[in-house]
Amino acid sequence: MSNTNRAPRHRSPAVQSARVALTWLLIVLAGLVGINWLAVALQGGTWTPKLALDLEGGTQLVLEAQLSEGQADPTAEQMAQAVSIIRQRVDASGVSEAEITTQGGKNIVISVPGEMDPETRARVESSAKLEFRPVLMATSAADVQLITPDMLGPDATIGQTPLGEPTDPSDVMQLSDQQIVDYYAFDCAAALSERRAPADPTQPLITCDAAGVEKYLLGPVEIEGTHISNASNGMSTNAQGVSTGQWVVNLEFDAEGAAAFRDVTTRLYAIGATIDPATGQPDQTRSRFAVTMDNLVITAPTANAVITDGKAQISGSFTEVSSKALADQLKFGALPFSFETKSAQTISATLGTWQLQAGLIAGAIGLALVVIYSLFQYRALGLVTIASLALLAIVAYLVVTFLSNQEGYRLSLAGVAGLIVAIGITADSFIVYFERIKDELRDGKTLAAAVEHGWSRAIRTILASDGVNFLVAIVLFFIAVGNVRGFAITLGITTLIDLFVVTLFTHPVMRLLATTKFFGGGHPLSGLNPKALGAVYRGRGEFRATATGGKGASREAAKRQSLAERKAAAAGKVDD
Repeated sequence: MSNTNRAPRHRSPAVQSARVALTWLLIVLAGLVGINWLAVALQGGTWTPKLALDLEGGTQLVLEAQLSEGQADPTAEQMAQAVSIIRQRVDASGVSEAEITTQGGKNIVISVPGEMDPETRARVESSAKLEFRPVLMATSAADVQLITPDMLGPDATIGQTPLGEPTDPSDVMQLSDQQIVDYYAFDCAAALSERRAPADPTQPLITCDAAGVEKYLLGPVEIEGTHISNASNGMSTNAQGVSTGQWVVNLEFDAEGAAAFRDVTTRLYAIGATIDPATGQPDQTRSRFAVTMDNLVITAPTANAVITDGKAQISGSFTEVSSKALADQLKFGALPFSFETKSAQTISATLGTWQLQAGLIAGAIGLALVVIYSLFQYRALGLVTIASLALLAIVAYLVVTFLSNQEGYRLSLAGVAGLIVAIGITADSFIVYFERIKDELRDGKTLAAAVEHGWSRAIRTILASDGVNFLVAIVLFFIAVGNVRGFAITLGITTLIDLFVVTLFTHPVMRLLATTKFFGGGHPLSGLNPKALGAVYRGRGEFRATATGGKGASREAAKRQSLAERKAAAAGKVDD
């Protein structure tokens, strides 16, 4: 008969739900271990998180602002803008915990943890001013012609003044004979091997593309790169919204840039639609505009339409990688002036390994105190707390390692502090849940019922508490920089993991323990003995402490009397 009664209890929906939750927990753990193993086996990852600048050291670049002749020193606002853009470039490379500061009014110091990879260094050092210029002439970079006055005739001269009065920025009449001669004689191979001073934005520019394939003679700057509000890559679509399979770069301007770009594309589109009398063909050269950075052309598309809304699309022979690279250059290249690398060196850790050890020791002490408190306060129930904290540590370690391998995240001392704070966050969740269960036991419920009712009440408090912590982490992440962002990341991660552990481990384990004789029967060492907790019977306004609960239980029960119960108890004494 006893076996018949027990079987349904063990196959109850609560028990089945607990087993399903624990199964999902094992699946998630196996998944975290698996993706970290793949990173180690196939991508050169490690089983330990990478350390940040303060704990490991790294590479430091000092960039010096390069100003045009006669230009005043950069303002604090310009330097702040440059720092912000360079920080975006570094972050876009997947580098975490970088420090970017100004020095001496015209220098920017960039410190990244570990060894700076060539892609990140190229992204940072190609920090010239982004400009839009009209294309006046364009030929193959291999076309180098040395033209002298003797070649033009006995009385020919090469003038220094413009050929005439230009009607618009795309008019070649703004050029002088000397500029045209210099253009034909320009050697792209030699120009790419040396760094030139920033060009005058009001004068024509002779340059090449970064690959040294095409040579250009460009007009004055018409749009500054600072007017770009966004740039991204993606697949182009036709009028029906169907993808064409071609990678493009989507470009957006701010209000001022959109107005200027509308004027530019209106003129260039008209030029491209006009037949050149000399060739009988549309002028496909002067209908182009070039985007230059560090005096080099990074793209020179043709204006195929008038862009009135400031949203342009650049197409060509792009791949996913090349389109993203161009989008990043356009998005993060709008510096107010160019920079030159003044020095590059390896720097040591600002804190050192012993600081990390001290942080870990502090965390271990905090964890030990929580364990001692749990065992003292909850007895055997404290083992659930210990197991939950151990699971939290394992999941947090695997998640941080995954982010380190895949996203470039690096663990700083501030990040370690965020992990230590998680001990208190998780312990708080357990205390709320366990105290709710004890409250239900005091009301005379069985442990199985107390676990369910206590959970329904505790989860609201846990969600509110973790929601506040997660909101703090989000705010810190977006408004802070450097190590503080590292603290925000680990705080946010551990807050989510706390919910994960409490939902998929702590609560299911309590459901299963409620079916055991040790916990369900209220063993004195279980921490859930109804008599020791001062369980009461409530009915018709009566209040009665358990007879065997002892003085401690009676005092505990008395503390929890409602106002009605106290009045009823007082009335009973008067009647007696």
